[in-house]
Amino acid sequence: MHTVQELVDSCTIIIWIASALQAAVNFGQYPYGGYLVNRPPLSRKFMPEAGSAEYEDLKTNPDKVFLKTIVPQLQILLGISVLEILSRHASDEVYLGQRDTPEWTKVQEPLLAFERFGKKREEEVEGKNVGDK
Repeated sequence: MHTVQELVDSCTIIIWIASALQAAVNFGQYPYGGYLVNRPPLSRKFMPEAGSAEYEDLKTNPDKVFLKTIVPQLQILLGISVLEILSRHASDEVYLGQRDTPEWTKVQEPLLAFERFGKKREEEVEGKNVGDK
């Protein structure tokens, strides 16, 4: 990096990836993907051809034939478990604009800048909550 602007651009990208992008990708998955109706199971077989033994089974017991074609239960449970784990928030999570260690620097300028940033985030969140009502 040769300029302050290049440093600012790089830091902005890192902050974006580690905060909003990560949250958007992970935390929104479980409410949608954890509900199996939204993610129908993959069928691993073609429809049986008319006249075959499988076709006769399909006519007499369609549920049994369907269950033979989908992903095994263990694989479905693993998929849901991964979605749930990725969608969880840590109990000690520190959000953007917050700090769990206020003494991270003694230099006044970055402390004030961080305080302004945190207040701006709070105002934006409060503004969104007011607009939702």
